[in-house]
Amino acid sequence: MKVFNIVLAILFVVFACLQFNDDPNDVWFWVLVYLGVAIISAFAAFNKYNMWVIFLGIGIVLYQMFRLFPAFSSWISSGTPSITGEMKAISPHVELVREFFGLLLCLAILIYHYIRYSRLKKNHELASS
Repeated sequence: MKVFNIVLAILFVVFACLQFNDDPNDVWFWVLVYLGVAIISAFAAFNKYNMWVIFLGIGIVLYQMFRLFPAFSSWISSGTPSITGEMKAISPHVELVREFFGLLLCLAILIYHYIRYSRLKKNHELASS
């Protein structure tokens, strides 16, 4: 798990760095979200977890997903046109759907860390008793 978490940390640092080419209005939100997941993953590589930080990350990601859900739903209703053509988003739904999937990826990793922490805590409690 150590190597996996280190790979996740590096991957999310790269994701954060790639955000500097994005729209200036939301660059810092994405940099902070991706760096947050990277930091959580880096600490998880050494079995260091802070449950409050994980919950804060999950809360922020879910809130933003809730805000983007209408655009995602509209994309689904329109027959899921391609969002992978060019890197520059021609239509507004392309950028919003990509952001939704980025948040979904962050949510999956944060839930993974929550489950991993819960199992480690449970095993530690069983070993202590």
